[in-house]
This record gives sequence, structure tokens and C-alpha cells, in this order.
Amino acid sequence: MRNTMRKRLRSEQGFTLIELVVVMLILIILTAIVVPSYLGFRERANKSAAGADVRSAVASVEAWHSDHGTYSGMTVAALRASYDLSLSASVISLGTLSTTTYCVMAKSPNDSTKTAAKAGPDAPIVIGATCP
Repeated sequence: MRNTMRKRLRSEQGFTLIELVVVMLILIILTAIVVPSYLGFRERANKSAAGADVRSAVASVEAWHSDHGTYSGMTVAALRASYDLSLSASVISLGTLSTTTYCVMAKSPNDSTKTAAKAGPDAPIVIGATCP
């Protein structure tokens, strides 16, 4: 019984160098496919977050206009206090305000280079735009 065990242990061999290289190449190829895909997903998520934050802020901005008849004098702090705007002041900012127009901008909380803005009541939300 001991002889058969010894023979079996002596006859077992490890992986060849070619097998190890093939496995490494497969891992490198999979990594090259997955990493760019993940980075693209993260960028799209940050842009979407900025757009969603602008949409959330617009409701508070329009409520301010309904109550005051103007967009002038509006601040992020006043919106947060009076209209339950739950976004932080570092994410939302206001640009030029007048009696009939406004500009509200949001930065993604995860990537401050990803922004979205809406410049007025009838304007669309533009991803990548900033307020003047």
C-alpha cells in the first residue's frame, strides 16, 4: 500500500509553463473587457444622478415662484428650509435669477465634474451644462 502511494505522489506533476501563460492571458483579456465597461457605467450613473438632483430641485424652485411671484431672492438654504429640498447645498447651486427665469445646477455627489442644469421654466435639463 505504501509503495502505490509513493508511486502516485512521484508521478503527479504540476502545471506546465504554457498552461500558466494561457490562464494569465485569459485573465488579462477578461480584465481588459470588464474595466472599461465598469468605468463607463460609473460615468453614466454620475450624470444621471446630477440630472435627477436637478429634477428634484425644480419642484422646489417652482413652488418658490408660486409663493413669491418671482425667482429673485431665492437661495438654496431657503428652498431647503421652506420646500423640503433634501439635497445638500454643495450639490445644488443657483445661477442667474430674475423675476421670470432661473438657472439651477447640480453636481453629482460622487464626481463633481458631472453636472446638469436647467436654465428657466421652459428649458430642458441639459447634462454637462453649468449655470452662468
